Amino acid sequence: MDTIRIGLIGAGANTSARHIPGFRAQPDIEVAGVCNRTRASGQRVAEESGVPRVYESVDELLDDPAIDAVCIGTWPYRHREYTVASLKAGKHVLCEARMASDAVEAAEMLAVSEANPGLVAQLVPAPFDFRLGPTIQRLLAEGAIGELTEVHVTVLNGSGLDPAAPLHWRNRRDYSGNNIMMLGIYAEIVQRWLGDTSRLMAHGRINITERTDPETGLPRAIDVPDSFGILAELANGARLTYEVSAVAAGAPFSGIVIHGRRGTLRWTPDDRASWALHGAEMAALEPDPGTDRGWRVEEDFIRSIREGVAVSLTSFADGLKYMRFTDACQRSWREGVAVSL
Repeated sequence: MDTIRIGLIGAGANTSARHIPGFRAQPDIEVAGVCNRTRASGQRVAEESGVPRVYESVDELLDDPAIDAVCIGTWPYRHREYTVASLKAGKHVLCEARMASDAVEAAEMLAVSEANPGLVAQLVPAPFDFRLGPTIQRLLAEGAIGELTEVHVTVLNGSGLDPAAPLHWRNRRDYSGNNIMMLGIYAEIVQRWLGDTSRLMAHGRINITERTDPETGLPRAIDVPDSFGILAELANGARLTYEVSAVAAGAPFSGIVIHGRRGTLRWTPDDRASWALHGAEMAALEPDPGTDRGWRVEEDFIRSIREGVAVSLTSFADGLKYMRFTDACQRSWREGVAVSL
């Protein structure tokens, strides 16, 4: 293709801040049109970002033979519908994370992508470890801290404490599906570094039980936990815990701590880390030369289209794995049972 023309399906904050400028930074790329939740919101995006065409519907966008690829920036509840329709219309797909509402939808997305092998299907990856992720993976693969014993994931803040704060789409299961707060992002990183989770037991609580829906001005019950904990086991045998909360202000640490028989590695979501063998002083971890990726999501997507490079961050197969983990967490919490994956 001399010029690749991108159509935007949904154009929220991440699309405007990341995807539009990311595409435009690539040679011979045109962000050609947008379809948002309403015509008015699509027109606003078009005017603010210089997108030449506003479509009345997703069907109209997908029927346009000038559109080569789509960037789906809606909430998870629409990802399956729009991804499947886009692939069947012959468009390459970059879909925002989380992959889908649940693993059933994710499996259908993967199946349709596999039935269209000439089309690129990529998920926007969890971005927190772009700087140090490859180096951490190398250290773990080399056994730098020895056989793994425990992994602790801590994501604690007070962002959900104000009961007067308006309802967010992440508070609504009909929009977010089985996804819970930031859990899926960290689970994707754990999966990337450490492999699959084999078994888990989860517990959650909804502390703020209703918020005002800004769309209606009326109170709406919340059905997504704002406090969630998991006891799990990785396939490699290490014990794994998650503590995720939006009602835990003042927590001293958020991040991932990996314990091994020989040493410990501590990582924080600003993508800084330190590590040491037992008995030694912790030392800052720097990225291996040439491995600090930075944000290259759109570049990777276009390269896969033009050069046939396989998707590594993040494939639909990877997304299905993290959605199965997410489903297992929901089932364990709601049924009060341990779940094997």
